[in-house]
Amino acid sequence: MRISVVMPAKNEAEGLQRTLPALRAQLPDAEVIVVDDGSTDATAAVAAEHGARVLSAPYSMGNGAAIKRGARAAGGDILVFMDADGQHDPAHIQQLLRQIEAGFDMAVGARGAGGQANVGRGAANAVYNRLASWMTGHKVADLTSGFRAVRADKFREFLHLLPNGFSYPTTSTMAFFRSAYPVAYVPIPVAKRIGTGSHIRPLRDGVRFLLIIFKIATLYSPLKLFAPTAFCFGLLGLGYYAWTFSTQGRFTNMSALMLSAAVIVFLIGLVSEQITALTYRRHD
Repeated sequence: MRISVVMPAKNEAEGLQRTLPALRAQLPDAEVIVVDDGSTDATAAVAAEHGARVLSAPYSMGNGAAIKRGARAAGGDILVFMDADGQHDPAHIQQLLRQIEAGFDMAVGARGAGGQANVGRGAANAVYNRLASWMTGHKVADLTSGFRAVRADKFREFLHLLPNGFSYPTTSTMAFFRSAYPVAYVPIPVAKRIGTGSHIRPLRDGVRFLLIIFKIATLYSPLKLFAPTAFCFGLLGLGYYAWTFSTQGRFTNMSALMLSAAVIVFLIGLVSEQITALTYRRHD
């Protein structure tokens, strides 16, 4: 199998100085692609100096956009995605590749509690993992890990779904589960990042991460989100009707509104389910 390693990088010259030599030592024959996402430091020069193929963007387009550019340009049968900031140890790539050889289409390096950036991020990721596990019916150990190996042809099926921002791991994972492509999780330790702080800002990206929760549901199986919501509206409508009928002897507008909302939400869920099915329809 030909292997291509894709590393999105924004101002990661210091991290690449350590990561690229270690990567070459582990995979001397692999194609290494560094996608320079509008860096203002020597990221591109350092990558080229260590023999990596550099794809430079004139301005920052986002982590997901860098992943998509790298995936399109890569020539390998297997794509390995990893961060350029030193958090991911290239020595663990072989563990991911062994899962691919065993028949999985995606292998994800799963961080433990100690591998989270902070307590808040760890709590948010725990919520994402639980929600994704419920939606898919499979144990999701780390929904947002950017360290993963995938079969290139399978991954490229979903490039049109991937956002340009930071939630590409979420989207790609749910897409693989939805399409019945097996996913494996490999526990890995994560080192402290090198260089500048995280590009994720809590205030700027907080709402974006909150929307990920709803995206997880609508991306995989909308009815699992809409049906319980419709049921709650219906239950409230019937309960309110029972109370007003027993106390006032009438059917109120509020009961009608909630029962109507239950029907509308359920129908929206049915339509969304059909749209989702068409989205994941494979075009050969």
